[in-house]
Amino acid sequence: MQFLNYRLVIFALVTIFGIVFSIPSFLQTDDGKKISLGLDLQGGLHMLLGVETQKAVEGKIKSIAATVKYYTDNEDMLIEDLTIQKEQLSFILLDNDESSKLDTMLAEIKGLEIDKSSELIYTIKLTPVEVEIVKDMAVGQAVETIRNRLDQFGLAEPSVTRQGKVDIVVELPGIKTPEEEQRARELIAKPANLELMEVDELKSDQVYNLTDEEAQEMGNLILEDTNDPQIKYLVKQIPILTGSQVVDAKVAFDQQTNSPIINFTLSTFGAKVFGDFTSRSIGKRLAVVLDGKVFSAPNIRERIGGGSGQISGNFTVNEAGNVAIALRSGALPAPVLMLEKRSVGPSLGADSINASMFALISGFLLVVVFMVIYYGRAGMISNVALVTNLFIIIAVMAMFGATLTLPGMAGIVLTVGMAVDANVIINERIRELLKQGKSVHKAVENGYANAMSAILDANVTTLLVAVILYVYGTGPIKGFAITISIGILASMITAILGTHGIYEALLSKIAKDKNLKKWFGVN
Repeated sequence: MQFLNYRLVIFALVTIFGIVFSIPSFLQTDDGKKISLGLDLQGGLHMLLGVETQKAVEGKIKSIAATVKYYTDNEDMLIEDLTIQKEQLSFILLDNDESSKLDTMLAEIKGLEIDKSSELIYTIKLTPVEVEIVKDMAVGQAVETIRNRLDQFGLAEPSVTRQGKVDIVVELPGIKTPEEEQRARELIAKPANLELMEVDELKSDQVYNLTDEEAQEMGNLILEDTNDPQIKYLVKQIPILTGSQVVDAKVAFDQQTNSPIINFTLSTFGAKVFGDFTSRSIGKRLAVVLDGKVFSAPNIRERIGGGSGQISGNFTVNEAGNVAIALRSGALPAPVLMLEKRSVGPSLGADSINASMFALISGFLLVVVFMVIYYGRAGMISNVALVTNLFIIIAVMAMFGATLTLPGMAGIVLTVGMAVDANVIINERIRELLKQGKSVHKAVENGYANAMSAILDANVTTLLVAVILYVYGTGPIKGFAITISIGILASMITAILGTHGIYEALLSKIAKDKNLKKWFGVN
């Protein structure tokens, strides 16, 4: 009796769990958790992005150059001609006695090829292996950055997955208006590369007479003002700080003009670097550069401590919000290109839902009718397990906030057949034993024991395939794998545990009733 109660209690709890958590999804009420519909069911935006991984390599070199500059300035080492040329940087160390100290610092940076001439001319670039690592990490970081931005944007269940080596697939269910689409695209594609750069005061009067190539040879860059492209700035090529040191960014309003601005906060290390630079650069100008354009270039009047700064420009509230989100979630390590954009209409989703629901309901009813006709009351018990199985699938998906896609609905339809399969095996084993003259009690117990190996073999192998599909698949494949996996686990609980408990609860009644045709379809 204790074992019987254990089985029935577990089955009852699982059934209650399935009903309680699945009802909000069935009725689409605001209470409880609901299953979000995927792009193919409710419509939205599908984008294929390509990552320019070569830019990530150049960014890595720029970061190394900034590290070299900070270290040599902090240690009072004299270097000159610190320049970047695509995938390498070079500089001249003026004091031979400092060579060993600098070499020790550079040795701590992994993946560098360092060429040092007898004249202490350093040429630094990444090893081929490190180049591939940087490119691979750039795509992975881009996926995480885009996902974080979309989460902060407030979109429900965005899907951001890597495809191949350099491509990213973004699916945004529920994007319906052109305004939502435009803002989402801007948020995804915005590099948000913040750089604090020193203005070259000595050569600023030459800026309008220089080409970009000439400026680069001098170790400088020519950048435009974001508000007036006619205004040019000549800035040092090596940034003082980059957006990687930004830990927070918020939208605020200028007290004088009431226009939107962005206040940002630097990390502890960033605050130290910023404070050290401003303390020795009083009287100079510091350019606040965002995505290659100068937003402001204020004069440094005193040391700026606290690790905070401000970006002002002709922002709208939405633009300022997008930039703040992008800065908080991190800059893209490399630019992304829009390779393909496709809008999916909600009417396609409605047609798909209707067709899938028709397939599910009609298939379910056919299975229910067949089980009752062929197995009698045993078939009705199997149908109870089948209904519970469907409730559990919906409940688990709602509980974990899973997204239901069209392949996922196909998986649920397939699960109906797979769930009843275990009951068919059990019922057949019981019928065989009853035909051999076994008692009802022996037939039920041995029937479950004999069917167990076949059920486990079939379900475990299918579950392994579903796990592999989930691990290595993308998008729709994952949705199919999720529903199949949940369905398999639920069917094993309902078929093996649930129906067995029901049979044991009814054994005495079945034994008294001599009409086995009514119970198991056996003459």
